[in-house]
Amino acid sequence: MTTRRRLSPEESRRTALEAARALLIETGPQSVTLKAVASRIGRTHANLLHHFGSASGLQKALAKHLAAVICATIREAVFAQRAGLGSPREIVDLTFDAFDREGAGALASWMQISGNEDALDPIVETIHELVDELAGGHEDAEPLHKTTLTLVLMALGDALMGSAMSQALGLPRDEARNAAAAMLDRSIEENGVLAG
Repeated sequence: MTTRRRLSPEESRRTALEAARALLIETGPQSVTLKAVASRIGRTHANLLHHFGSASGLQKALAKHLAAVICATIREAVFAQRAGLGSPREIVDLTFDAFDREGAGALASWMQISGNEDALDPIVETIHELVDELAGGHEDAEPLHKTTLTLVLMALGDALMGSAMSQALGLPRDEARNAAAAMLDRSIEENGVLAG
């Protein structure tokens, strides 16, 4: 008979969120259920219910977890770009990958379709915090806000429809990324967006 190691509440929650993230990437947002996550990590449904309250609670926690991980990566890329070690295209690619390959776009749309009205709150709040940090108290943060809005909406739209639209229009698959990178370059040049 094997015994399971007792996890702290924080470890248990983190393990569940990583399993939920793996399910999201592998099989889509519809598979992020308490039962599926519990099965993946060898815990009970009741254990996850205790931590998240419901499937929508799990999905909201996953959205917050994804947003934190993704924004930390983007933050590093922005600071690298400010130091002359990275490029605006890297920031664009990280943002687009977050919504596409990391599943944030699919999760956000699934949660909204499922009737979870505050589904986007964790993602929006975390992005807003990152943008405020990047603005660094500059008096006029509006150009950065506008650029962020455009970049996030482009990345979300690309994650949901980019492949089908680019194919239907006979355009390369990375056309939206190219357009986003050009927009970010212009914003940096004209407004000093992302300047430290």
